[in-house]
Amino acid sequence: MVDFLAENNLCGQAILRIVSRGNAIIAELLRLSDFIPAVFRLKDKSDQQKYGDIICDFSYFKGPEYYDGKLEAKPELQDLDEEFRENNIEILSRFYLAFESVHKYIVDLNRYLDDLHEGVYIQQTLETVLLNEDGKQLLCEALYLYGVMLLVIDQKIEGEIRERMLVSYYRYSAARSSADSNLDDICKLLRSTGYSSQPGAKRPANYPESYFHRVPISTTFISMVIGRLRSDDIYNQVSAYPLPEHRSTALANQAAMLYVCLFFSPSILHTQQAKMREIVDKYFPDNWVISIYMGITVNLVEAWEPYKAAKTALNYTLDSANIKEQATRYAASMESLKPHVQQLLKEGYLREEFILDNIPKLLNCLRDCNVAIRWLMLHSAESAYDLNNKRLRQIKDQVLNDSKYNPRILFQLLLDTAQFEFTLKEMFKQMLSEKQIKWESYKKEGSERMTELAEVFSGVKPLTRVEKNENLQAWFREISKQIESLNYEDSTAAGRKTVQLIQALVEVQEFHQLESNLQVCQFLADTRKFLHHMIRTINIKEEVLITMQIVGDLSYAWQIIDSFTTIMQESIRVSPSMVTKLRATFLKLASALDLPLLRINQANSADLLSVSQFYSGELVAYVRKVLQIIPESMFTSLAKIIKLQIHDIMEVPTRLDKDKLKDYSQLVARYEVAKLTHDISIFTEGILMMKTTLVGIIKVDPKQLLEDGIRKELVKRVAYALHKGLIFNPKAKIQDWQSVHQSTHIPIPKFPSVDESATFIGRLCREILRITDPKVTCYMDQMNTWYDLKSHQEVTNNRLFSEIQNTLGTFGLNGLDRLLCFMIVKELQNFLTMLQKTILKDRTAVDAFKAMIGAVNPVKGIVANASKVYGTAVAKTQKIWGPYLEAIMKVGQMQILRQQIANELNYSCKFDSKHLGAALENLNKSLLADIEAHYQDPSLPYPKEDNTLLYEITAYLEAAGIHNPLSKIYITTKRLPYFPIINFLFIIAQLPKLQYSKNQGMTCRKTTDPVDWPPLVLGMLTLLKQFHSRYTHQFLALIGQFIRSIMEQCTSQKIPDMPSDVVGALMFLEDYVKYTKLPRKVCFIFDEFRTIL
Repeated sequence: MVDFLAENNLCGQAILRIVSRGNAIIAELLRLSDFIPAVFRLKDKSDQQKYGDIICDFSYFKGPEYYDGKLEAKPELQDLDEEFRENNIEILSRFYLAFESVHKYIVDLNRYLDDLHEGVYIQQTLETVLLNEDGKQLLCEALYLYGVMLLVIDQKIEGEIRERMLVSYYRYSAARSSADSNLDDICKLLRSTGYSSQPGAKRPANYPESYFHRVPISTTFISMVIGRLRSDDIYNQVSAYPLPEHRSTALANQAAMLYVCLFFSPSILHTQQAKMREIVDKYFPDNWVISIYMGITVNLVEAWEPYKAAKTALNYTLDSANIKEQATRYAASMESLKPHVQQLLKEGYLREEFILDNIPKLLNCLRDCNVAIRWLMLHSAESAYDLNNKRLRQIKDQVLNDSKYNPRILFQLLLDTAQFEFTLKEMFKQMLSEKQIKWESYKKEGSERMTELAEVFSGVKPLTRVEKNENLQAWFREISKQIESLNYEDSTAAGRKTVQLIQALVEVQEFHQLESNLQVCQFLADTRKFLHHMIRTINIKEEVLITMQIVGDLSYAWQIIDSFTTIMQESIRVSPSMVTKLRATFLKLASALDLPLLRINQANSADLLSVSQFYSGELVAYVRKVLQIIPESMFTSLAKIIKLQIHDIMEVPTRLDKDKLKDYSQLVARYEVAKLTHDISIFTEGILMMKTTLVGIIKVDPKQLLEDGIRKELVKRVAYALHKGLIFNPKAKIQDWQSVHQSTHIPIPKFPSVDESATFIGRLCREILRITDPKVTCYMDQMNTWYDLKSHQEVTNNRLFSEIQNTLGTFGLNGLDRLLCFMIVKELQNFLTMLQKTILKDRTAVDAFKAMIGAVNPVKGIVANASKVYGTAVAKTQKIWGPYLEAIMKVGQMQILRQQIANELNYSCKFDSKHLGAALENLNKSLLADIEAHYQDPSLPYPKEDNTLLYEITAYLEAAGIHNPLSKIYITTKRLPYFPIINFLFIIAQLPKLQYSKNQGMTCRKTTDPVDWPPLVLGMLTLLKQFHSRYTHQFLALIGQFIRSIMEQCTSQKIPDMPSDVVGALMFLEDYVKYTKLPRKVCFIFDEFRTIL
């Protein structure tokens, strides 16, 4: 019969693919459970008030029109909804695909069972598949994995959160309009069960059986699977645990499968006492805390509480006498095993000969250790007992008391066992790889000894007092040939023959009185020794390694190992060399990866890499968490050294009086510094002793671990110092998993907010904006200085940015620049929204714009009665300029700050990295030249769309300050009606508030109505830069026409002085051209106007 898992066996391959996918789905669910956006929990009142109207549970489906109507009624809700969609659609899609795959899994399993029933697979039925060893395992796993998926979803992603995510996905995606979408079925399967994983939460009625029955599954299939799990040892595990008291450990994985599958047939749990008694007697006679999948623990006392038959059957196990018997047995076992394992681990104790002579004893020791560790770890785990439940509390207390539970002793046994297991495995692997070579060498040695003895008895080879004996000569030659003829491939026959040869050599020594000759006796003894070695070597079998792998399983501790983290860290702090033993423990924990990856590997699934990476990544993250104590301890010692050097140790002067030498020696303080420095070096040695280790599929390099750990601790301490130091007294959201700056290994820590800023950089930025606010300060461009409007005292200047560079470094200053950049984007977006929704909807203002357009056309002409026309238009639109001015000034203020930061970055780059600065400038110039050449001649090369050169070089240029913030496009814009005329009216509306001074340029006329000139010009310049250049030309043309018209009117009325508004307009054009580096001919400014003033 064809092997069930053969590639040409469609029946076997189909169920193997389903089971493989099941393991991959669970890994994806566990991975996603760490990335649930916090907003879907709606825990905070602020979140409830802000998002309550746009995040709905399944009540949405009862009346979607009602909810959509609420959104349409409020424009601000629509904006929030759109922003929320952009931020979360990617993660929602990922969650939906995971939920969909759970539903698809059970649909595919049901289809497979239907195909079996209908005879689609020739000669295969449900019964024949269950008779096959692999088939039986896969069918049981298929049902079990579906149950685990549902339990994992309910435990990790609560019902309300699931519903909110599914509704949000439905609203934001195209699934609602797709005909083949099975969203309804997914919602029915995954609607809230009412279950909560919070401690003390009440369990819903008929949970989880009603949840498991949401998609019907063949009752025949369920009962046959439960029947197999009840009666058979489907994985043949008992052979690895021959002792009867180890049976429940041998069948632990099968027991977990049976526990999950019984919920598909709750009648057994409720009423069938005989079956439940049989199950408990076989699987749970001495244990009641089990691990169901990758360390997810369940306490049967609590889980089977609602089921009469199950609860009754478990009563004997939970009898206090039985609990005492088990706990004392394992306590005694641990007491005897600890010194025994430590003896085995002594240097030089585990030698090759000792291992070969004692394989059964060593395996028994391993079994006893692992069984004791498993029972004690599971039955003492905090997570397995709900302390609100009185009975569970009593059971836990009894276990801890009767077993004299000490987590440190248990952890020490785990460490020693892992080290012993690791050493034994490595030695056994080496012996296995050298097995044939050694066997052949022993055979050769034995054969040669016999040939030499034959030559001795031939009389040819002289040996003291040995007479010629042809019979013995012939016999020894024959023995030599027999040894030579032994065949390594036929190990059974070779072993039997070797035993007979040893017996023959013993007999020849006795019957032929050869004892008298010591040399002959020595030859015979050596040959017997070589033959014994051959028997030992032929018995080195891979089965021993397989047994060690089964016995050493630590998958049950995947989660509860975390409770030992503090003990591990304390041990490392006391003795850094402990890391070498921990390495063996981490490798033992890595064996847990075999469980989910076995089927994925057998199916040659593409999921192998992602699932391996997930579980390996989880384990590596745990290794990092444990070993982080080393950098923490190093920094604690460093802090003590710094304190001693600053506060205690006096600086020795260059000249010192002899009698003061003792005062300056300070031996105690200097000894303390030396001791702390030595401690730091010992810590670094400790982590480097770990050696490069493959944890799952991720290579862990101790040097990298140490470096990452130090950087993580440094980031934490620097961020904390800045967080505490940069707290002032002032009057688009990126998720962590999306951020290129956030790292899982070296995370940027989060601290509770003290204001609206998320980090210290935000607070620093807002403080700078506060002290340079154009409403209270006046910026002097020639001096690069801000002055207070009222007192005329200096507030700050460009040296502020040098101080920030010295404190936060180039990256800190560059980060500040990027934050300002995003603030400008936000400000411009808000400004455009205000323009479209407020100004362009104001009928009075729009009428004034239309009238103005009529009055100024053609722009090249002169406006008749100019003062009245312009004055009327400004008066009609006066009320809209307040928010307009505020937005323009804010943008201008931030642009000034960006210019100052760019200057500082460029200045320091030219000093500190002149070669990098020069290389970047030249590369930038050559790239711009090539791009200009391409636009003149399209046949010349140009970077393609998928080429990241321009994007990457921009980051370098901005970090080196080689860019002009004023020429940057911050937002994409559409065409807007009346845009040039609106901006023109805005500028002429502000001119009366300003006056010209020969020394200071344009300044504010009244401090009560402040307008700061540079932010005004730069804000307007930045705004116009976001639109097509024709708007700029029209705007400048309107200002030119304004100057000409007013001057024409003054000339006709014979007014000798130039009006202040004209001066302001001329100054605006002058500064606009200066900042934008436009050619002067664009405006054709009257260059001599300053001499007239």
